[in-house]
Amino acid sequence: MILLPFAGVPLDVPVDPDAPEAQKWILDELSKQPYQAAKPTLLDQVAQQILRWLGDLIDWLSSAGDGGSGGVGSLGFLAILIPVAILVVLAFLIYGLPRLNRRSRVTGALFGDDEHRDAAAMRRAAERAAASGDYSTAIAELFRSLARGLAERTLVTTHPGTTAGEFARRAAGVFPDAREPLGTAARDFDAVRYLDHEGTREQWDAMVALEARLRSARPGVTPAMAAPA
Repeated sequence: MILLPFAGVPLDVPVDPDAPEAQKWILDELSKQPYQAAKPTLLDQVAQQILRWLGDLIDWLSSAGDGGSGGVGSLGFLAILIPVAILVVLAFLIYGLPRLNRRSRVTGALFGDDEHRDAAAMRRAAERAAASGDYSTAIAELFRSLARGLAERTLVTTHPGTTAGEFARRAAGVFPDAREPLGTAARDFDAVRYLDHEGTREQWDAMVALEARLRSARPGVTPAMAAPA
């Protein structure tokens, strides 16, 4: 009999386990939470790489500074670089990786339909429908574009069961000044989408103004809505 140092391993194990069984014991043990918690995170690993790079750079500049006439210039550059590098590392550790693409890829059901287009594609479809005089389709498409656009900006999340009214209420929480036109737009969408009402040019113009108003507005800051031309 043998007593293994790993917790949870039976005491009556064979004295000489074969290689696959011994490997399985080790992998089972290392997969336990204390071992996993001790592993460095991705942020830790990247921070270590940044600090290692800074250390190498400092060593190189220091050696260059000892080479003669270029010493003063190199040391001056080093004096500027080190504080900047420290600020960059601190910003990275505090805020994490920068978002290279602020618009996330959002797909899936939207107001009862399976929808894989992005907001721009829906907006183009709405404009084509309006140009042909089909304001019902145009209104529905532009409202979808508005919802998808806010979801892509991670401002208002929609789920498969989210209704137009629920979306309008959530969006109003982000853009309080647009609460009334959002409610009107949701009712217009429901009317043309579910009640077979004919959309009008006036409803379309109002939807266009609202979508343009919120497309790039910051949360809590909504510019005044321009009057339809």
